[in-house]
Amino acid sequence: MAGICQAIRLLAIYLYVVSVDSIAITGASGGINQTTGKRPFREEFNNFQNSGPAFDLYILALQYIQTRNQSHTLSYYQIAGIHGRPFIPWEGVDGPNTYAGYCTHSSILFPPWHRPYLALFEQTLWNNAEWIAQTYPYSQQATYIAAARTLRIPYWDWVANPSMPSLVNNPNITINAPDGQRTMANPLFTYAFNPQPATSDFPLSDAPLSTYPESARWPDDSGNSQPSLANAQLVHNGPAIHDSLYLLIAQQSDYAPFSNTGYVDGQGGTYENLEDLHNQIHGLVGGNGHMGWIPYAGFDPIFFLHHANVDRLFAIWQAIYPDSYVTPQVDYGGTFTINSGTTEDTNTPLTPFKTDNSGTFHTPTTARSTKTFGYTYPEIVDWGVNTTQLSANVRKAFNKLYNPSNGLGKRHLDRHKRQCKTSWNETAAAHVTETSPEYAAVSREWLIHLRVSKFALNGSFFIHFFLGLVPSDSTLWSLAPTLVASHVIFSASTSQNHPTTLVRGQVPLTRRLVALVSRHTISDLTPGSVTPYLRTNLHWRVQLFNSTVIPVGSDSMNSLKIYVADMSVIGGEREDEFPVFGSVTGYRNVTDGRSGGLGSGDRF
Repeated sequence: MAGICQAIRLLAIYLYVVSVDSIAITGASGGINQTTGKRPFREEFNNFQNSGPAFDLYILALQYIQTRNQSHTLSYYQIAGIHGRPFIPWEGVDGPNTYAGYCTHSSILFPPWHRPYLALFEQTLWNNAEWIAQTYPYSQQATYIAAARTLRIPYWDWVANPSMPSLVNNPNITINAPDGQRTMANPLFTYAFNPQPATSDFPLSDAPLSTYPESARWPDDSGNSQPSLANAQLVHNGPAIHDSLYLLIAQQSDYAPFSNTGYVDGQGGTYENLEDLHNQIHGLVGGNGHMGWIPYAGFDPIFFLHHANVDRLFAIWQAIYPDSYVTPQVDYGGTFTINSGTTEDTNTPLTPFKTDNSGTFHTPTTARSTKTFGYTYPEIVDWGVNTTQLSANVRKAFNKLYNPSNGLGKRHLDRHKRQCKTSWNETAAAHVTETSPEYAAVSREWLIHLRVSKFALNGSFFIHFFLGLVPSDSTLWSLAPTLVASHVIFSASTSQNHPTTLVRGQVPLTRRLVALVSRHTISDLTPGSVTPYLRTNLHWRVQLFNSTVIPVGSDSMNSLKIYVADMSVIGGEREDEFPVFGSVTGYRNVTDGRSGGLGSGDRF
């Protein structure tokens, strides 16, 4: 009883403090060695779910903030709503625009803005876990208090584990609570609105999504989640995401083109970026549900597992390339507080996140390091080493996890082949979905580059790429054996200020081409063999998340430009080395004269 009373007193003090001052975003403060800099890890979810007391506290703290009054500043509704809807001030930080939330997309600020956002979520859970730990029986209290001290949010590594963790799709969960074993509604499965937001906040123009009583993933006509559909598409696209991620971090040493879909100058012919990879997971997990649409994405609890991994990949890149960071870039989309056309840089406030109780905002400078917020990741042990040693260590760890020679991509393709072996064309499946052990030793990388208006279709959409036959039934496109990837354009309703905002992305082709070489369909990976095959067999289609087909040649898609390129590759010799990539060569003869294809006289 004494422990419960103490916990209530602590909670009362905590609630008083956050009610009288601005909320300083410092991250969780427990478990940090101020002398060495050693900090707790954010752990991969599949490991973290077996952590016992830490996982129990995480679930209980998440449940607590989800059930708080939605008007409370630190309720789940208010924190999730910072990202997009309901487009209202948080912590009194008002702005001139009513068409967007605070989140920065297609912006040089994309990676650093989300860092204090996650830190706010993490410190809110941590503060609540601290008092919850003290409500456990005396015999368990010390264990739970220790677990609370080092508690950090987990991440879902969707590169190594493309399926969603099974636990997040269970409606119920069993944990050890202060009153013993408890089976309860799973706060990772969905967030239930209570009450349903007013139409001024979730307008009927966004229906049916805005009318659902809880968050959903690939919802059916009744708004119920269909996680099996999401997982099937995640697994199908897993190899392309894996290869894109490896190429991005191994090749791109410049922050600006690495960071966001809106960067356009000096990319050297490669167009993958961290935001674009992040977009793929949003679309594949959410579809026409909350994760699939920017204004509503934060309300799905998997959002924070996903973004913790995005932050992790950003931190990995920073450790490998520590000298490159934010440079000035125009934001053509704008946010709740940033006008369209603003040039953003290292001094731009990351609203609404404050560094202290007096109201000073974080900037890209204050958010540059994870040290600021009291956490790190398993691959990034940055204490007791210099920057050169850290860079080498992180490259080695990254290679071990993601270099194609470790077989991760092959395993994902093989699993997908088993799942699709009864699909519409088994011959096509056998022809294109297997890979070969020679993939790790290829001397050329082949890529599809794409450019399109982010707001072309008044919402998010897919650009599907196929090698071979395209099913006549468009409902089969997203799982067709000939599908290379379903590329997600992650969007919202049309920007009121810059509706032609162009975004760029990239889809890897090499894995599929190696499979064709192994079957003697093409002789090798040289342009003389590859480009004639692609001219005949590479196809693309555009589709909304609700399965509506958009003709590629329609006026709404006149911004779409696609072309094929390759570059030479020389593999690294040591575990801590990356391959060396040559310059990029484009082949407009593959796409010239085709709807959506880059022609000889077009600019990309």
